Amino acid sequence: MHKQEAEPLRKSDPVIPAAATSEETATTQIVLAFDDNRLASMLFGQYGQNLALIERRLGVVADQRGNHVTVEGSRDACAMARRVLEGLYEQLKQGAELVAGDVEGAIRQALAQGSLFDFDPATARPNFEEINLRKRPVRARTAAQDVYIRALRRHALVFGTGPAGTGKTWLAVAYAIQLFERKEVDRIILSRPAVEAGERLGFLPGDMREKVDPYLRPIYDALYDLMDARIVERALQAGEIEIAPLAFMRGRTLANAAVILDEAQNTTSMQMKMFLTRLGENSRMMVTGDPSQVDLPPGQSSGLAEALRLLAGTEGIGYATFTHEDVIRHELVSRIVAAYDRAAPVRPREGKG
Repeated sequence: MHKQEAEPLRKSDPVIPAAATSEETATTQIVLAFDDNRLASMLFGQYGQNLALIERRLGVVADQRGNHVTVEGSRDACAMARRVLEGLYEQLKQGAELVAGDVEGAIRQALAQGSLFDFDPATARPNFEEINLRKRPVRARTAAQDVYIRALRRHALVFGTGPAGTGKTWLAVAYAIQLFERKEVDRIILSRPAVEAGERLGFLPGDMREKVDPYLRPIYDALYDLMDARIVERALQAGEIEIAPLAFMRGRTLANAAVILDEAQNTTSMQMKMFLTRLGENSRMMVTGDPSQVDLPPGQSSGLAEALRLLAGTEGIGYATFTHEDVIRHELVSRIVAAYDRAAPVRPREGKG
């Protein structure tokens, strides 16, 4: 990739810079050229949607012409935009896929680190943690995700709490797969309480697996996206990957396993205590949930909220707390979550993030 910088103007087509009264408000222009036209097209996104996201988030103007892009804005904003584009292009050169969440994650990382004018994407060591899987690496896209992955590596029990779309379950499944692929555990056990918006299993048609599968579909989706489908099927048949409702955990001791409890806000106090006490030798346990989305009957307290309160400060337990700022789905989701958070009554803190 070739790049050149100019301040304020060096381009064949003259552009009049915005008026500036100080160095901070002066307009800078940089031109980036990417060698591979196909990768450049993937970098810019369909109809330039990735560039549009960079423009909105960093406050720059990006003009695409073929495999070139001209970025105009403040000096720091242009430097961060360059960092984002060069870093993502380097990922594409290494064969990685690129989705909107990756672009948002790169933008957030650039904003958190500020403008580094000597940044070299080919040699720089990434600051955010990464989970290396056989199928593809999974990178932290926000500071909270980075804290979460570090906690998963340090602690036998980790609570990840926050709104939907922040990657809590996704990263927990990815870490469990990494442990399984490295043979650090013999099996993966994935569980959820079968409580969803007042519906009951008995009203669903079919046998027990057909009743349970709709509740566990998000976990299946994560498995198949992060592992080869044939390996998942074989592991499911061999019992090396087990997906079951929380009620099936009673009476078991889960040794040499990576155990995930998803949607933990819908556990009762007794269920949560039962689950946490299943932790066996050489096992890792991950509990994820959104305390603001409890679907238990009125008057019944959440086992997740109680556990966070009772276990706060307990040695050996890790915590990661996500907010709407960590949502990595469509950017509108973050705004929706923030709007609901503003309208919600103030709740007491349930744990340390």
